[in-house]
Amino acid sequence: MEAPNTTNALSNTHSSEQPSSLTELSSSSLAVPSESPGRGEGRGRGHSKSRGTTRGRGDRKNRRDVGRSEWARKSGDRRARNDAAQESDKRQRLDDGTPVRKPVYAVDFSKEEIEGEERRPKRKVAVMIGYSGSGYKGMQLNDKEKTIEGDLFKAFVAAGAVSKANADDPKKSALVRCARTDKGVHAAGNVISMKLIIEDPNIVQKINDNLSPQIRVWGIVRTNSSFSAYQMCDSRIYEYLIPSHCFLPPHPESYLGRKLLELAEEAGDLEGYRQRQEEVATFWEDTEEKYVKPLLETLDPYIRPLVLNALYHNTPADEEEGLRLDSRTRSENNGPAKTTEAVETERAADPALPSTTRATEGTSSVPLSQSPNSDSRTHEADLEQPAASSDVEDPALHRPSAIETALRTLRHALITAKNRYRLPATRLSRIRSVLALYNGTHAFHNYTIGKTPRDPSAKRIIKSFTLATAPIIINDTEWLSLTVHGQSFMMHQIRKMVSMAALVVRSGCPEGRVLDSYGPAKMVVPKAPGLGLLLERPVFASYNVKGVGEGRAEVGFAGWEDVMGEFKQREIYERVWREEERDRTRLTAIGRENVTDEISFHVMFSNIDNLKSTQLLYLSSKGMAACEDDGDAGLARVKGRKDVVVEGESEDEEGEPEDG
Repeated sequence: MEAPNTTNALSNTHSSEQPSSLTELSSSSLAVPSESPGRGEGRGRGHSKSRGTTRGRGDRKNRRDVGRSEWARKSGDRRARNDAAQESDKRQRLDDGTPVRKPVYAVDFSKEEIEGEERRPKRKVAVMIGYSGSGYKGMQLNDKEKTIEGDLFKAFVAAGAVSKANADDPKKSALVRCARTDKGVHAAGNVISMKLIIEDPNIVQKINDNLSPQIRVWGIVRTNSSFSAYQMCDSRIYEYLIPSHCFLPPHPESYLGRKLLELAEEAGDLEGYRQRQEEVATFWEDTEEKYVKPLLETLDPYIRPLVLNALYHNTPADEEEGLRLDSRTRSENNGPAKTTEAVETERAADPALPSTTRATEGTSSVPLSQSPNSDSRTHEADLEQPAASSDVEDPALHRPSAIETALRTLRHALITAKNRYRLPATRLSRIRSVLALYNGTHAFHNYTIGKTPRDPSAKRIIKSFTLATAPIIINDTEWLSLTVHGQSFMMHQIRKMVSMAALVVRSGCPEGRVLDSYGPAKMVVPKAPGLGLLLERPVFASYNVKGVGEGRAEVGFAGWEDVMGEFKQREIYERVWREEERDRTRLTAIGRENVTDEISFHVMFSNIDNLKSTQLLYLSSKGMAACEDDGDAGLARVKGRKDVVVEGESEDEEGEPEDG
């Protein structure tokens, strides 16, 4: 696809280099008096004349004497300081003789190749891109990991859009991203600004020829020399896909399900709680009658209590103990473990055995779980995992216990029932009502990491948060499309906002709990899986208004809507479903405690419902008062199990908007 024609000419004037201003700043801010400073002078104390000239805590006090904008100008660009620090570290390694490992995205050319290349002019441009983040360690360049920008840069070099002399470092081409997305997060539309060689009219096609189908360049447009995809972006629009079953209430026998009912009664809100859950009041009862009871009747009476405890409200350690108990009983009754040949012989002799044992080998063996459009061959292929070492037990030699087999079959049946759930109009209306509470300017300190209620940077503007009119049906599972339009977003913010909305609705919680989250109280908000998040597009309204008047092309995605829609369906929507289905199949086969990849929706809400901690009980009718008795520093970890409800914190890059 050819880039749209533009009529503006790019100025060859270059802006001043940041390192020079940084050097001037450093020389002034790090200056020391000619006399030896007394004790405390280096910390902003002592002689008054030394204040502002020494670096330390005194600087913090000086910051209060000036406005934020003035302080930012005096402090220099943070990105430039980081670049300078990295360059200094590189020089130090060279001086020490330590080998410097080149980034994975760097392309090496010999000196002769570089000198023999014809020099061609570079132009400042905006590059419109789309990508599926599956299999990538995020958007941002990483020296050691595969990223979207890394693959893009190598494609630019291969297509001749970046010269051989600049092929080892994207900074030479002034690469700046509009919005960083995290691992596994997708983008139908994103923008990067940089200097490229774009004389070739087929440059877009050549770049795409060097990219995987997961990444597409939609087009390239000329900009003015000062354009920055990050600085010039007015707002960003994200979409989040979430299955409808995430809004089902916790099972009444789960820890959270029991506590919600108990606390509603204590707060005198039992009638209100039941009204908020009226449209789903009989879901679990109907599901058990249709799916669970017929399977339970086929089990031996002595293992039924163990299976039900493990299925609904046991901790992982309790479930493992039950499995060990069943394993000991089976060993005492049956003797030592059987060989593969013995197992196959027993299967052939016992016609009832395959119906329970084969349920662990794939999804097609369980009739209750067979969806109309599912493909058992795909599921079986997804279950194939290479052995990590020779110590891993051969699955062919492991005969699942009766409890293991029953758990897998029952889990499969329950997940199938949830996938077939369709949200009624009243539930959809409540979701829209909760999402609308995010609109406006609020302190979202509870929806990110490392922010306090008084931190000005925690205040963000949400222009709209809407639910699509028509759900999306993918292989008999209903998905909802949520769209949020905001000026900027903090680390994990969108994923936590989605999670909070789902938790409020599914828990029968008063909607005002969302408003409470903007207050000073600290709330633990799990983040929803990154699987469903995608950047729809950034908006450059202010730049485009000025640019059109000056004869420049707009920075945006007009003209590419059709190909972007096809790309979203093929590379994003279908991929999201396949990955969720893969995790669902693995959850059925090996249990939720052993899923170590990016958690799926089933895994997330299953763990939330069964995690024995009071820190999520603000979802009850008692609100934050229900959390006061918990002295833990974080969500409870059950007997050494890794906490998969709230994942580890990670640092944001330069305060940039991210995946939410």
